[in-house]
Amino acid sequence: MRARFVDVHSHVVPSGDDGAQSLADGARLCDEAAAHGTRILFATPHVSPTLPLTVEREAQVRAAYAWVGAKAPLDLRLGWELTPMRALLEEDPARYELGDTGFALVEVPFAGSADLCVAVAEHVEAAGLRPLIAHPERAEAVLARPELADELAARGWPLQVNATSLVGCHGPEIEQLGWRLVEDGVASLVASDGHRPSRPARLDEAFARTVERVREEAALPLFDGSAIWPAPDSFVQAQPHERTFSRRRSAITQPPPGARRRGS
Repeated sequence: MRARFVDVHSHVVPSGDDGAQSLADGARLCDEAAAHGTRILFATPHVSPTLPLTVEREAQVRAAYAWVGAKAPLDLRLGWELTPMRALLEEDPARYELGDTGFALVEVPFAGSADLCVAVAEHVEAAGLRPLIAHPERAEAVLARPELADELAARGWPLQVNATSLVGCHGPEIEQLGWRLVEDGVASLVASDGHRPSRPARLDEAFARTVERVREEAALPLFDGSAIWPAPDSFVQAQPHERTFSRRRSAITQPPPGARRRGS
């Protein structure tokens, strides 16, 4: 399969969360993602009240990321998935940037109010990054009041729907809401949120179904990154030390010679 997908959300790097449990598992998940069309895959370990990003844990995650990335037949990059918590409001969100894209991945909690999600997203935005809102279709608050998703998107915060939602893995109500967000143009991205062999980091089945429902010209920007990156080919083709993301212009530019790379 031709590699053309950009997957911004996965748990393929062992990190102590509920994703890959070993380096070998992570490598196999990357192999499968590449075999099914992914060319860039972001590993986004959970950061949550029960799993904070301590200095020790971050070092372990970065070492695992380096090992898995060296084996992976795709471009593996590192970010984090933020579960909203008050402690994040006291931190610099730059620590949690999704690679060097200018975004930070913030999930809507599965249960309870979305108020803290909004507060964390505002904090991310105030720091000069853009919040990327993960799997709102799976959140209790959005299922109870679907227009909340539209309100989040109206603030300029791209919404990321899970591929597993679109193929019915989480039940009909979540599937229906996921498709509503896609077909109404509320969602900006589809990502795998792949965790383990039984829930791999694959986008191909969801892409095929999306093509059937909205046609390829509307489907592809949801899967190749171009919905939020105006120049995805430049982003994909540039080497890590050659690219920066201009947050003010939301465009990919080349840094001057000798410029230091931000992030990992």
